[in-house]
Amino acid sequence: MKKLPLLLTVAVLFACNEKKEVKPHEVDKAAWFLGEWSDTTSQGLMLENWEKVNDSVFAGEAYFIKKNDTLFRETVELKEVKGVLNYIATTPDQNVGKPVSFALTKSTADSLLFENPTHDYPKAILYRKITNDSIVATISGMQQGKESSEVFPFKRKK
Repeated sequence: MKKLPLLLTVAVLFACNEKKEVKPHEVDKAAWFLGEWSDTTSQGLMLENWEKVNDSVFAGEAYFIKKNDTLFRETVELKEVKGVLNYIATTPDQNVGKPVSFALTKSTADSLLFENPTHDYPKAILYRKITNDSIVATISGMQQGKESSEVFPFKRKK
């Protein structure tokens, strides 16, 4: 009977020292976004820059530059909202400057699909990792009653 308190004490100590599994943050699925990316076309230069803000948020900026003029600028946050990774885009001259959220609907190690079926265009944003130095972003949805998509093949800037 004297051994029972000792056994209980040892059991409690082991239970307290038991390692808890650390759940990865949803944003870690997009770790391959991080860095500077560019896509040079005959129409101009598209740039995307992604950085880690903290353990649960990545921030991105996208620019389209023609000659010395910035024709398009967008800021993006990747963060978890109610357990789901969201791509939250803000474009100053669209949607009255308010952010638009796209929820992650499908993911693999090399692709992330974000969708917002209520948004006018795009309704879907797909990022695919081709190599460590190459990704492809595709936006798609309906425009003027027809299915439409735009593809941006980015290379990592060195």
